[in-house]
Amino acid sequence: MTDSNWAQLENHKAPALLSLFESDAERVAKLTVELAGIYFDLSKTHLDDALLSEFSAMAENVQLGAAKEALFSGAIVNPTEGRAAEHTAERGTGNPDAVAHARELHNRMRSLIDAIDAGALGEVEHVLHIGIGGSALGPKLLIDALGREDARYNVKVVSNVDGAALTEAFATMDPHKTIVAVASKTFTTTETLLNASSAMEWMRKGGVADPYAQFVALTAYPEKAIEWGIDESRVLPFNEAVGGRYSLWCSIGFPVALGLGWGAYEELLEGAAAMDRHFRTAPTLENAPTMAAFADLYYAQCRGCETRAVFAYDERLRLLPDYLQQLEMESNGKSVTAQGARLGRHSSPVTWGGVGTDAQHAVFQLLHQGTHLIPVEFIASKTPGHDFDTAHHEALLVNCFAQGAALMTGRASDDLARNYEGNRPSTTLLLDDVTPATVGALIAFYEHRTFANAVMLGINPFDQFGVELGKQIAKDIGENGPSGFDPSTTALIEAALGEL
Repeated sequence: MTDSNWAQLENHKAPALLSLFESDAERVAKLTVELAGIYFDLSKTHLDDALLSEFSAMAENVQLGAAKEALFSGAIVNPTEGRAAEHTAERGTGNPDAVAHARELHNRMRSLIDAIDAGALGEVEHVLHIGIGGSALGPKLLIDALGREDARYNVKVVSNVDGAALTEAFATMDPHKTIVAVASKTFTTTETLLNASSAMEWMRKGGVADPYAQFVALTAYPEKAIEWGIDESRVLPFNEAVGGRYSLWCSIGFPVALGLGWGAYEELLEGAAAMDRHFRTAPTLENAPTMAAFADLYYAQCRGCETRAVFAYDERLRLLPDYLQQLEMESNGKSVTAQGARLGRHSSPVTWGGVGTDAQHAVFQLLHQGTHLIPVEFIASKTPGHDFDTAHHEALLVNCFAQGAALMTGRASDDLARNYEGNRPSTTLLLDDVTPATVGALIAFYEHRTFANAVMLGINPFDQFGVELGKQIAKDIGENGPSGFDPSTTALIEAALGEL
């Protein structure tokens, strides 16, 4: 049945964007959704009534509604690992038992935060969060977005095994007044534990008598953290069914809750829960994550777009493209279906992006006049994150909206070097303000959009075996040296490291 849907979609001749507006006075109303403090505008995409009808039929054929219920009910939606995906339970939506368990673990985390605030772990001014991938990207995004003025502690997030990252963090910290949070789902992540050991050594050299007393573990395998040496009272577990890139809602969010305060963390969770309720219950053609997924699928599958660009027109959200790279490409960068067959079509496009207005003076040349068709997403806020003259924020927003208009309308010229073809799609997400609630809703929107894309393609977005092979080879090199590898790899190892 879906083959027929794809055939109809691929054969559809979408009118030019300007023609779509000219022929439908209600287009903006049809293709905008407003909820949880965010205005979603998909009207500058090529989605028209015919495409929406066909995508809606496909969603029904692949049973997207049933897939959503499976996700929220705690059923197994990760078949290759035999697991549920319980991240929505962390914000109070889903299987009642999982929600109750998440609440217990949140209360445990809050108790430790209250104890730190009360001085039970000594004088604390700094928090060093050590993780990698999903254990670091979420906290780093949230601290950068929300902690610029209101942070209660100096929080630094280190993920790179390059020692220069630790050196930079240590330069701002007093080892006697620092809490180190080690975030690893399995508590076996090589890079994370190496960085944690170096942080331990930094404390010892700094004269801290008992560094272990200043370490906190965030993990789904508490026994591993205890074995490593962290006291059970400072181990914050989370549900194994919470995937790494979906984990900022559980104890991986500890530095966020500690740095911003528990009230802000609860607002973050409630913002995400509002998006959960919307995704679960809103009709298909009023459902923001589902409609955005339809646009993603159209451009990747029917128009051959291999990338999607995301630009945050707000300095506070500058790390959002980095966060989305992992969320979207690790989730949906697959070539096999959930049933184990070859996918047979494109999966996730490459997600990339940057910050406006900086990007306008760099990559936007290609977006406007290059030969690649690249859907663009703009994210902005009505409310500025500063107290400077309002001219700053007005210029920022005007540039954001102007770029979307220019991509769509273009401008003809007999001088081809100055000709803009136009008819290039974009979406715009406009936040009321960058607050814990709106950022929570924004991230949950992207999670559900990613899930909807996966269901429509028939793939499993919750495993990530593609990250394992390179890590295993690195381990083999470390243990056995360069023998047995291709000549290029062997030569590189010998040139850089000599005899291991």
